[in-house]
Amino acid sequence: MLFLLRVVLLLGIKESWLMEGISVDVVCQKGYFPCGNHTTCLPRAFHCDGINDCENGADEENCGDNSGWASMFGMVRGKPNYLDLSEECCLHQYPEGCSCMETELECAAVNLKSVPLVSSNVTVLSLAHNQIHSLPDEVFSKYTEVKKIFLQNNCIQTISRKAFFGLYKLQKLYLSHNCITSLKPGVFRDLQKLKWLVLRGNQLHFVPANTFSSLNDLGELDLSSNRITELPRYIFKDLKYLQKLNLSFNPLSHLSEDHFESLQQLQSLDLEMIEIPNINARMFQHMKNLSHIYFKKFHYCSYALHVRICTPLTDGISSFEDLLANNVLRVFVWVIACVTCFGNLLVIGMRSFIKAENETHAMSIKILCCADCLMGVYLFFIGVFDVKYRGQYKKYAVLWMESLPCHIMGFIAMLSTEVSVLLLTYLTLEKYLVIVFPFSNIRPGKQKTIVILISIWIAGFVIAIIPFWDEDFFGNYYGKNGVCFPLNSDRMEEIGGNRYSLSIFLGVNLLAFIIIVFSYVSMFCSIQKTALQTSEMRSHIHRDVAIANRFFFIVFTDAICWIPVFVIKILSLFQVEILDTVTSWIVIFVLPINSALNPILYTLTTSFFKEKLKQSLGSRRRRAIFRSNEKALATSVTRTDDSLAHSSSFKLRLLEK
Repeated sequence: MLFLLRVVLLLGIKESWLMEGISVDVVCQKGYFPCGNHTTCLPRAFHCDGINDCENGADEENCGDNSGWASMFGMVRGKPNYLDLSEECCLHQYPEGCSCMETELECAAVNLKSVPLVSSNVTVLSLAHNQIHSLPDEVFSKYTEVKKIFLQNNCIQTISRKAFFGLYKLQKLYLSHNCITSLKPGVFRDLQKLKWLVLRGNQLHFVPANTFSSLNDLGELDLSSNRITELPRYIFKDLKYLQKLNLSFNPLSHLSEDHFESLQQLQSLDLEMIEIPNINARMFQHMKNLSHIYFKKFHYCSYALHVRICTPLTDGISSFEDLLANNVLRVFVWVIACVTCFGNLLVIGMRSFIKAENETHAMSIKILCCADCLMGVYLFFIGVFDVKYRGQYKKYAVLWMESLPCHIMGFIAMLSTEVSVLLLTYLTLEKYLVIVFPFSNIRPGKQKTIVILISIWIAGFVIAIIPFWDEDFFGNYYGKNGVCFPLNSDRMEEIGGNRYSLSIFLGVNLLAFIIIVFSYVSMFCSIQKTALQTSEMRSHIHRDVAIANRFFFIVFTDAICWIPVFVIKILSLFQVEILDTVTSWIVIFVLPINSALNPILYTLTTSFFKEKLKQSLGSRRRRAIFRSNEKALATSVTRTDDSLAHSSSFKLRLLEK
């Protein structure tokens, strides 16, 4: 399918060029990029995907993010290559345990408590993995020739305003994975030749506006994995030659449209795991040279169509082109929707026409089927919108996830899920009381059952509608993904909606699951105990096996439906990254399992329903036999009358003779 799509796109593009006579210098439309200097333009999703779609293979070239000064300093995505210290040393003074090559000194992991005294002609000073907790004034002032300083993994807490005084030749400063909580204004004032500054993995909460004002030659800046919640509006205005900026994994609450306005030379921008509620195309339009951009959500890529490499290309559910990116998901969404709706409607019809001994229980089952049927309706609409946006989802992704229909679909799915869970818990407890305490008269009557069922629907409605009340707290609760289901697995500190999702799935639903498992185990044990006390134990073996099998499948389907959800929520609580593909399969395939199987487990497999079905089929068979016998009897009577007539006439003739 994907191959055919590629062929059609390529043929369509080439045909339009031939008809319109476009020259080699054709400018590709937004979201498309040329095959090197060739006339062919391909969608961004076809570039750097491991498949050669261009005849010259240019779509798979220049895919690595080598922007900035990383390659110059022997770095790959922020990870240093340590020195080869096999050459002769030109430093006459340096601490024991350190290694020297010409004027480069390696003092990594030698238990240093402070910056050591070394020869003033040192050009590279590596002090990583030591116990240096502070950098006082002018601590490096003697080393005016130094060009690179490595200070990562020291738990540095304080940096004096004049700590880097006099380092006019410094080109690279590595301060990652320390305990820095703040930067004093002017701390980098003398680093006018600095080309690379790495502050990754610290505890910075705020960065002053003029911190980088003197770093006019800076080529790469890494502020990732800090605790920065806000950036001053013009903090990057003096970094006109910056080529690589990494702000990923910061709890930034807002990005201004003008934050990146002066970064016209920027080639790589990393905004991974950052929510950008006010995102728009103007934020990135000034960065004409941008070749790589990294977002938290794939649909953000639609606001930077001029960037050749944009990730992620999918959230595991949707892709840049389609609401449901996977063909298997597209098939399953329709299959499960049909099975769910048909099965539940069938049970509602059968329960309505077949009179039950326990009318209140039958009413509860029909209400459960109504709740489960809503899940089928939800899946149907997801399938419809997938067809509607097929091939052009990039244009509508944000609008769809923020739209009222998406929120309504999410509300319906959440309502169905919670009402179904609460109803299953009620039905289980009802059975538990009857089986475990058979002589207690605590079974609810018809009126109490109606009150309980109405209360359950009200509770489910409240749970599903609460996220609409406060958008500032819950965020876009039902618009986190293309299928509008709030199975959020992001970091818990980011937004209140995640905490609410956690409380529902690990609070209400986990408690309900535990109650169901405990109740069915208790019921089975009670039945076994009763059977052992009776003299007719052997006659009950087959019945007990049937009951055990049914109980097992009820608990098993609940388990395979809810345990993956609980695992995801618990892992997200411990900041474990969850693959988006896993989430998509749970939403489309795993969660609706109960809705699809409940009719079978609670109606079609019950002994009562089987008996009623046999009786119904038996009565129909008896009626058919009766009608057949009636017809045969009528034929027999007719033949007898004819024979009697013939006999009488014969006797009369004899008399006449």
